Amino acid sequence: MTDVTWRADPLTWGHGPRVFEVFLEPTCPYSVKTFNKLDALLEQAGEDRVTIKIRLQSQPWHMYSGVLVRCILAASTLAGGKEAAKKVMAAIAAHREEFEFARHAGGPNMDVTPNQLIERLENYSGIQLKEAFSIPDLDREIKWHCKYARQNGIHVSPTFMIDGLVQADMSSGDEVEAWVKKLAII
Repeated sequence: MTDVTWRADPLTWGHGPRVFEVFLEPTCPYSVKTFNKLDALLEQAGEDRVTIKIRLQSQPWHMYSGVLVRCILAASTLAGGKEAAKKVMAAIAAHREEFEFARHAGGPNMDVTPNQLIERLENYSGIQLKEAFSIPDLDREIKWHCKYARQNGIHVSPTFMIDGLVQADMSSGDEVEAWVKKLAII
């Protein structure tokens, strides 16, 4: 048996000294709102001034959260790395209700299997996920995200950190300009 090695590409964009970390659950409507603003934030703040890091915050009340987080991290192991993962996150964000239960407990997704969910996500994202999804020790990457959030006292999404400090006064409802201003004054 051959020992196959893999690497999850860090979900990091930009290379500036200010580190902006966002803890997101893929189907949370507020996380989706945050995710959809990150490109604009990077553009307005400048890639040389900020580093944006997405941390995945799986939450059990979002019933398919674990499967979708694994899909995102699986995508990060493929060609394209973080950009493939970003496409998967964007597909979830664009079709959020097709990856979530109605009011967290019902609706048409009650009859969807994990395989059907993965196929749906492959169709929307254009990224083939099944093989990478089944990487036996991919859970080490999932556990890292979980442990990192817990070590920083983070339990919900979205949560924002600047240079390692949780920003309780930031929200997904803020304008991108407010985030840029906040990054500049910390």
